[in-house]
Amino acid sequence: MTSTAVPAAVVVEGAYELAEGGRWVDGRYVYVDILSGRLFELRDGTGPAAPRQLARLDVPLGAVAPVSGRPGAWIAAAGTGIALLTPDGTLEWLDRPEDRTPVPSRMNDGVADPAGRFWAGSMAYDGTHGAGSLYRTDPDGTVVRVLDGLTIANGPAFTADGTVLYFADTAVGTILRCRVDPVSGGLVGGPEVFARLGDGEGGPDGMTVDVEGCLWVAIWGAGGVRRYHPDGHLLHTVTVPAPHPTSVCLHPSDNRLFVTTARYGVENPTETSGAVLGFPVSVRGTAACSWRGTVSA
Repeated sequence: MTSTAVPAAVVVEGAYELAEGGRWVDGRYVYVDILSGRLFELRDGTGPAAPRQLARLDVPLGAVAPVSGRPGAWIAAAGTGIALLTPDGTLEWLDRPEDRTPVPSRMNDGVADPAGRFWAGSMAYDGTHGAGSLYRTDPDGTVVRVLDGLTIANGPAFTADGTVLYFADTAVGTILRCRVDPVSGGLVGGPEVFARLGDGEGGPDGMTVDVEGCLWVAIWGAGGVRRYHPDGHLLHTVTVPAPHPTSVCLHPSDNRLFVTTARYGVENPTETSGAVLGFPVSVRGTAACSWRGTVSA
């Protein structure tokens, strides 16, 4: 395992409370500030720049994915459920499953898979153990609870063929891996532990898979990003100059890593907490997949 501490470029000086969900979409970097319910895009990813705000919701916004064939429309893990976000900022709810949970909860990170489904996790506001779930939204708009009993369901990421799903339970320090039937979207067997972080190592947060099939993971509470081989062994760690990195996104063409960070829970935040940071790396990523929904936005 190798480790690097290359200087981080501050791509966006955002002072965000909880920046998250960074994705490369149609030639732009898209991300959210969860607690303020804001969605941003950044078209110039080279150095400090002013992002454009695309939407501001009155509920927390965990993550979005583009809707295939509908420019400007998004599927969103927001508030207590899954909604379509229209170009004018209107939310059209598909389902709000977290309204039916015993403790106040919200949606968290999410991603579309190569088959056009949208997957997103949830968590209780107070971090109640076992209160989180993982959901799948099918193209017909049906929202399915795939797994429950999680605590902070985070960072879903897929391999290029859509047959392997990685996700994290941040609070208990585990990265899980599931086999997925790419036709039905059903899990083939239960989740297995792919990697486990020890005490003091932080918690796994946002994730992405690079073009070589390796998994990149933001490590909340430890100021780092880890790259894992598909067999589970740790290949490399990038030092992040902020204690709470939250999501990772690899540029599809120019070997850059974008990392969102949080000010939430940081006693003395600097400009790198609540920002978007950039790092040179040796591998590329892929553009975000779209949700191929058949319901109107």
